[in-house]
Amino acid sequence: MSNAVFVRAEELAQELEISKAKAYKMIRQWNEELRAKGYATVNGRVSRQYYLEHMYGMTENKKEG
Repeated sequence: MSNAVFVRAEELAQELEISKAKAYKMIRQWNEELRAKGYATVNGRVSRQYYLEHMYGMTENKKEG
């Protein structure tokens, strides 16, 4: 896993072993949630921290390994 601030659909698809179309759909959903909370978003990318919290229940500081 990269240390970049954002997760791209390609990385998400590879890590979760899903199609890129499904990865884009997940990113769109998460970005809608973030926009509803008042955060700025980038199309096709989602905050790595938000991704980790939603998929694994952890933040960068809690990440093991």
